[in-house]
Amino acid sequence: MITKSLYQEVILDHNRNPRNYGSLDNANRSAEGHNPLCGDHLNIKLNLSEGYINDISFQGESCAICKASASMMTANVKGKTQADAETMIQEFREMTIGKLEPNDKHHLGRLTVFFGVRDLPTRVKCAILPWHTLQAALNSVATISTEADDDPMHVSIGNA
Repeated sequence: MITKSLYQEVILDHNRNPRNYGSLDNANRSAEGHNPLCGDHLNIKLNLSEGYINDISFQGESCAICKASASMMTANVKGKTQADAETMIQEFREMTIGKLEPNDKHHLGRLTVFFGVRDLPTRVKCAILPWHTLQAALNSVATISTEADDDPMHVSIGNA
């Protein structure tokens, strides 16, 4: 079981030292994500070739949960197929909203440290914003928001 201290430790580490943070010159897909409630604003860029995410990066201003989620997401989907990434997007979403338990069969690995976010309803959108921004980029959707009609809690994009 994920402990609260491990969750906090991982979030703080990825917030202080985000992986894959910065620009990506060879990107052929990108999307911008906004969470107006928290003020999170991310740009995900990736290089998708022959169905594989060869490289990925993110930039923007966000809270610690959003930045840590983006950091861990980019580290986990780099080198994976688009189909694998879409599966992870769906599983991460289901985990954060209470439809997937850590002991259920999934492909999330260490990403289960975000399991506890389901107990913080105002932070769920912070954790899933990077994932829905990735989903938008994979499906050539330029922008996504966590509010109104674009709310990723209610609307799916593409296959996820």
